[in-house]
Amino acid sequence: MNDLIEAARAAAAFAHAPYSRFGVGAALRLADGRIITGSNMENASYGLSLCAETVALARANCEGHLADVVEVAVIGGALGPDGRISGTAPVTPCGRCRQMLNEAAQLGRRDLMIHCAAAEGGEVISLALSALLPHAFGPADLGL
Repeated sequence: MNDLIEAARAAAAFAHAPYSRFGVGAALRLADGRIITGSNMENASYGLSLCAETVALARANCEGHLADVVEVAVIGGALGPDGRISGTAPVTPCGRCRQMLNEAAQLGRRDLMIHCAAAEGGEVISLALSALLPHAFGPADLGL
C-alpha cells in the first residue's frame, strides 16, 4: 500500500490546478503489479476538468487494462504559492470518481480497496469501494 500512496504523491506533483489550487494524485495497482498514475487537470471552463482518478483510469483503459485494476490510492491537498501540495487530512474520491472506479471494479468483478491519504502523510483511510459507493449502478445493471 505504501508504494501505491507514494506513487500517488509523485503524480500529484504534476497536478494542473490553477483555479481550485487543490492538487490531487491517484495511483492504480493492476493485477500484474504495475502501477498507473494520474493527476488532476483543470480547465478554464471548469466543467471540462479531469480528476486524477479519471486520468489514471483512462490511462489504464488506453493500455487495455481497465478490468485489471485491483487497488487505488488517492492523495490531495492545497497548492501553495511554491506549487507544493500540503494538507494533513485524507482525501477521498469525489462522487464522479467513485462511479468511474466502480466501472473498473465491476468489469474486473472485484471490490476495489481505496487508500485515501493526505498530501503530507499521516492517517490513511482504507475503504472498500462498496463502502464509498453503496448501491452503485454499473455494467452489471445493464446486463453486461
